[in-house]
Amino acid sequence: MSDAAAPVTREIRSVLHPTDLTPASTPAFVHALRLATSGRAKLYVLHADPAHVDETDWDAFPAVRRTLTSWGLLEAGSAPGAVFEKLGLQVAKIRMTDRDPVRGILRFLEDHPSDLIVLATEGREGLPRWLHGSVAEPVARSAETLTLFIPHGVRGFVGAEDGTVSLRRLLIPIDRRPQPRWALRAAWEIARLLGAEGATLQLLHVGSELEPSAVPVEPNTFAKIEHLVRTGDVVEQILAVARDGPADLIVMATEGHQGFLDALRGSTTERVLRQAPCPVLAVPSR
Repeated sequence: MSDAAAPVTREIRSVLHPTDLTPASTPAFVHALRLATSGRAKLYVLHADPAHVDETDWDAFPAVRRTLTSWGLLEAGSAPGAVFEKLGLQVAKIRMTDRDPVRGILRFLEDHPSDLIVLATEGREGLPRWLHGSVAEPVARSAETLTLFIPHGVRGFVGAEDGTVSLRRLLIPIDRRPQPRWALRAAWEIARLLGAEGATLQLLHVGSELEPSAVPVEPNTFAKIEHLVRTGDVVEQILAVARDGPADLIVMATEGHQGFLDALRGSTTERVLRQAPCPVLAVPSR
């Protein structure tokens, strides 16, 4: 592929995984670790449960080396330094001291800018239990970071047992606003990072104002592109297409000024997230 034809990507060099260290966060940790390992990035595992800020059990943090060993990426009994020496992966496990988890995450991001947040959600409520009290916190609008939500109980695209990646179909709902450019680039970066260049990209528009085939997709990215037009309720149609695909990842463009919790603020993204059959990547449009 020539430089002139190379797609522009937004590299993922650091991944933040806020967690309450319960089993419900394990699928999100698995995805965060796989993405960070594939990108030879830095992984921050942030204990962000305000109910236990004073009593973090360091042994409760997810076992990075044990997981990488089960994936066949490290030999059994490898020393801690092997994670970086062999895989180029840096891992930092951190206890958050702020009792407001949203404010604490944002303060952490100020000092440790991250390219991707990976967060588990809980059932139909969307928000993890430890974020319930912070939904209305306006400071959350300031973080313009890619956020990968792993809804509770859905099939992810990273296998917990062996780390295998199943990313064959990515769905991007498109409209005139927010513009889908950054969502397209983020979708390609995730696919490229995980070695899923042969994936199919579905561009879906609900309504009659936009023809999906008119949306420019950078050359030499996805192996196949499907253009879909549906009518009816936007959320219902997005979910129907995602289930029929089936989609392995839904990529939603969001208004950049609403930040990383945009998907939890009554938006179309929130409504999709609460019933999504697969992970959802929220991409600020700015």
